[in-house]
Amino acid sequence: MAAGSPVAGGDLHGLLALGTLLAVAALVAAAGRRVGIPTVPLYVLGGVLAGPHVAGAVGLPSIAPAEVLTLAEVGVVLLLFFLGLEFSLDRLIAARRKLSAAAAVDLLVNFPVGVVLGLAFGLGPIGAFLVGGIVYISSSAVITKSLVDLGWIADPEAEPVLGTLVAEDLVIAVYLALAVALVAGGSPVDALPRIAVALGFLIAVAAAAQLLAPRLAPYLGTSDEDLVVRTLAVALVVSGLALAVGASEAVAGFFVGVGVGATPLHDRVADRIAPLRDAFAVVFFAWVGLNTDPVAVAGVAAFVLAAAALSGPAKVISGSVGGWLYDLSPRRSLRTGLALVPRGEFSLIIAALAAASPDPTIARVIPAFAVGYVLVMSFAGTIAMSEASRIERLVGVAEE
Repeated sequence: MAAGSPVAGGDLHGLLALGTLLAVAALVAAAGRRVGIPTVPLYVLGGVLAGPHVAGAVGLPSIAPAEVLTLAEVGVVLLLFFLGLEFSLDRLIAARRKLSAAAAVDLLVNFPVGVVLGLAFGLGPIGAFLVGGIVYISSSAVITKSLVDLGWIADPEAEPVLGTLVAEDLVIAVYLALAVALVAGGSPVDALPRIAVALGFLIAVAAAAQLLAPRLAPYLGTSDEDLVVRTLAVALVVSGLALAVGASEAVAGFFVGVGVGATPLHDRVADRIAPLRDAFAVVFFAWVGLNTDPVAVAGVAAFVLAAAALSGPAKVISGSVGGWLYDLSPRRSLRTGLALVPRGEFSLIIAALAAASPDPTIARVIPAFAVGYVLVMSFAGTIAMSEASRIERLVGVAEE
């Protein structure tokens, strides 16, 4: 995982960089809580302030995104690992018809919105294809954190939300392989071997999670220390191998979580690793902020605002339809749509691909657009989730 423009001039390194980043994120989040703002966008804002584009621009010590990249990747893996802990492949397979329909609506509604926006802003076919992916894919990391924070993780809307996220992550595995080939000047045919390897790896991990889970528990150890170390080892090795073969580390982490969640160790693993997940997740969200250059974002403000205005409602509508396909009430369906609004890590990965494009317009515009769009949508999405009750009353679907 890598995103944003390379940054020179970062003055803080190692432990000092990590400690400073966490301190700034914690201070901004504490200030925001006083006025009721959700923490996820505030962690992003903390990263913006500590990064080279704000602190560095005024001569203060700053933190380069590369300094905490690996820790940010661990944050994504652990967030998706916990998503998998609460999920069941048996339930996923049982709901495959509903999930397929909801995932198809999600793709057919949201991807074209991004393509049309890309064409309207003069980015050409390949640029429009990249913007389509940025707009289509919701943020598993931001949404998972919000579901846990708001207590929605055990509610009925969690199933279509999590199912849609899994479907999106599988689609994006194919999409990224295509995007790499197209940006490099190749054809979709060139991407077929990469797609086959990535999907084959993820299918193998999912099959292993389903078949080996009953035998996994004895190998994770009896002491808490062994349990934490061995569980993290499995999750990070499998996720790292996924990255090495061009597959999503997030999806791999999810399936490892599914496997561990199917063992009797589910509750102990959740209790012992939750603090690590929270700490590394903050690093990930702050890393998003480190990549954000407010000046570059301001240069594409009209593009960002147009995308937010069109893609936000589109995601609420497609998500609500997905909830309806799962036979949820209008209120629960609306919550499904609201939960899918935040965009995040995969949009930034696509931005990193765009930055390497030989087309100067794509390389200049799309990375700035992506970080601004992710920032706006992570703020808007998490606030929409926290204000769901008011929105339900506003649209007349609140339940007594």
